[in-house]
Amino acid sequence: MRVVVLCGGESSERDVSLASGRSVAQALLDRGHEVVLVDPAAAVPVLAGPLHPGDAIDGFSVSKEPPSLSDQQQWRRRMYAGLTDGPVLDLLHGAEVVFVALHGGWGEDGHVQALLEMAGIPFTGAGSAACAAAWHKGRAQAVLGAAGLPVVERALWRPGDGDVPEHVERLVAAGPVVAKPAADGSSVSVYRVDSLTQLGQVAAEVRSRGVELLVEPFLPGREFTVAVVGDQVLPVVEIELTTPVWDYAAKYQPGAVSEVCPARVPAAFASRLQELALHAHRALGFDGDSYSRTDFRCDTGGEPMCLEVNALPGLTATSLLPLAATGAGWTYPDLVQRILDLATH
Repeated sequence: MRVVVLCGGESSERDVSLASGRSVAQALLDRGHEVVLVDPAAAVPVLAGPLHPGDAIDGFSVSKEPPSLSDQQQWRRRMYAGLTDGPVLDLLHGAEVVFVALHGGWGEDGHVQALLEMAGIPFTGAGSAACAAAWHKGRAQAVLGAAGLPVVERALWRPGDGDVPEHVERLVAAGPVVAKPAADGSSVSVYRVDSLTQLGQVAAEVRSRGVELLVEPFLPGREFTVAVVGDQVLPVVEIELTTPVWDYAAKYQPGAVSEVCPARVPAAFASRLQELALHAHRALGFDGDSYSRTDFRCDTGGEPMCLEVNALPGLTATSLLPLAATGAGWTYPDLVQRILDLATH
């Protein structure tokens, strides 16, 4: 099968996406597919290909810091040109299926999916509506809460607002909070905040990029994540942190976390997390042809709260979704092939 793997892109998760794309491409080659690896935001978009079974592709390491805003803006201009009228569009039309390994930005908020839907090109993962529903954490939380999922109280501080809004100030006064962009991934710019002064510093950094700041109570309990592939729920993964929050550095630098799969929890608790993950997956419009990963953190009483649903979770060889797949008895190429099969069956 001729597969175009889309990776890289214009978001703060560009490095992670490049690493995912290379891992996916190698797995597809190992499964006998013809592959073209494409970065729609690169000056030369074709990173490798066409590659054939037996070929090998170099890996890619994730940098310690996400790319700068100016770099992201430059990549966005290139990506827009390539996806609307350029060689990338021609490559997409020549594919039997597109494997979307774009994390964050247009690759995860529904833009790329909408383009592929309009062009009638089969692609992996959730459709544009589900991606858009999951991408904005504030709006997703409202949907999940209305569907009966356990969620925390959250407040948004918009870029145009002046002083700290009263509803945000009230959350900070009640105890430690987590402040982060309402729409971003890979835990970029995620902070634990203990005072209004500290909140102001965090807000200045996040809101200067023109995005909303989301504020929620800091949950001191254990952290878990559960993936769903098609209609199958994978084993629970526990993230054991050595840092207050699971930020970008903790996710992608060695030694910051220990990831355990299957999580060392009672069977009934694991089943509950799996049921909640499947419920969240469906509540946001993910169907049996897509996959997702839902993150949970426990409150002081040990009750799990649903934090967010990831429409395009990381697919590097060491990411959480592949770890959960290993816990289910799948190899990494098995996981990639299953995701591809969901898009082509």
